[in-house]
Amino acid sequence: MSRYSPADEKQLVDIVTAAVASEESLEIVGGGSKRNLGRPPQLPHTLDVAAFAGIRLYEPEELVLTAGAATSLAEIERALAAKHQMLAFEPADWRTLLGSTATSPTLGGVVACNLSGPRRIRQGAARDHVLGVAAVSGRGEAFKAGGRVVKNVTGYDLCKLLAGSYGTLAVMTEISIKVLPAPEATCTIALAGLDDARAVAAMTHALNSPHELSGAAHLPKADGHARTILRVEGPLPSVEARSDALRDELKSFGAVEIVGDRESIKLWTAVRDAHQLAAGERAIWRVSLAPTAAPAFLGAVRAALDVDYFLDWGGGLIWLAVQGADDGGAGSIRAALRNQGHATLVRASAALRAAVPVFEPLPPALAALSARVKDGFDPKRILNRGRLYPEL
Repeated sequence: MSRYSPADEKQLVDIVTAAVASEESLEIVGGGSKRNLGRPPQLPHTLDVAAFAGIRLYEPEELVLTAGAATSLAEIERALAAKHQMLAFEPADWRTLLGSTATSPTLGGVVACNLSGPRRIRQGAARDHVLGVAAVSGRGEAFKAGGRVVKNVTGYDLCKLLAGSYGTLAVMTEISIKVLPAPEATCTIALAGLDDARAVAAMTHALNSPHELSGAAHLPKADGHARTILRVEGPLPSVEARSDALRDELKSFGAVEIVGDRESIKLWTAVRDAHQLAAGERAIWRVSLAPTAAPAFLGAVRAALDVDYFLDWGGGLIWLAVQGADDGGAGSIRAALRNQGHATLVRASAALRAAVPVFEPLPPALAALSARVKDGFDPKRILNRGRLYPEL
C-alpha cells in the first residue's frame, strides 16, 4: 500500500489526477480517529491530508472561523474558548468508542461524517454550521463552495452535500464554519425512575415548553436507576428562572432534581460521546427515528436481543449496544425499525462491517440518485470507495 502526503493543493490535485488515470482508489486520512467508522475500505493507497491544518482566519465578532480540514478539534476549541465561543453543534469525540484514542479528531472528519451531539435538537447538525469549503473532487478538480458569511449560497448548496458524504465525493482542504457564544451557565433538570414511554413523554413536554432546552436524554441505567435529563443553557439569571419553572412543570412525572454546572458538563459529555456503552466489544448502533416511535421500537428490540441502550435528542436518537448476535443485531434492529428511521452500525469488527449494511439500505430510487451524484464528483470511484455502500 502506498501512502501519499500532499503538501499543498497542487500536489493534491496531481495525486488525485494520477489515481484517476490509473483507476486506483485512495483512502482519505486526516487525524485517523474515524478510520473504523463506516464500511472497511480495502484500498490500494492512502491519502494523508494532515498538511491541510491550521486556523487560517478567526473573526470572533463575525462569528466565523476558517481552518484547514485537518485542523484538530482540540486546537479549534482552545481558540474558541479563549473568546468564550463554541462549535454549537457539539461535535462528539468517539475515540474511546472506536478504539482510536491515540489519534486526533479533526474539523474535516467531523464535517465529512456530519457528527452532532445532544445540542442538535436546538442548534442543528454539523452541516447547518458549514459556511464554505475548498475541496478537490474525485475528478482531480479543485473547487470552492459557499464562503464566510451566512446565506451566501445560490443554487445547490454543495457544503451540505459534502457534509455527511464520508469523503466519497471530494477531499476537503479548508472549511469555514459558523461559531456561537458559549453559554454563561448550564443547568440540568433530572427526573428519576421513568420507563421509556414516560421518559419520552417528559422530554416531549419539556421540549414543547417555552424554556428553550439544549439537550434531552434518557439514561435507563444511570447509577443503577433510570434518569431522564434535560439541559438549559444561557445567561445565569435566565437559566435559573427557566430551570425553576421547568422543575415545577415536571413534578407530575415524579421527583425532580436540579444539577449544577460542573456535574452537568460531565453528564452531557458522557451522553455526547456514548461513554456508558463504550466498554467491551459489543456492536454499537445509532438509530434515528421519530421520538414517539422510540418506546415501541425499543420494546421490539429488547424482546429479540440482549441490549443496553440510552436515548438522546428527546427520544429521536437511540444508542444500542448489542451482545451475542451473529449479525450484530442488524436483522432484528431493522425489522423493528420497519423503514421508519435509520440505523447505523457505529462500532463492530471489520468482518461484521463488511458483512452487513453499516448504513440504512437505500431504496432503489434513492440509490440511483446517489450513484448519479457520485458520478458527477467521482466517476471512477477514486475517493473512499466502499466506505458508505459497496457500489459507492
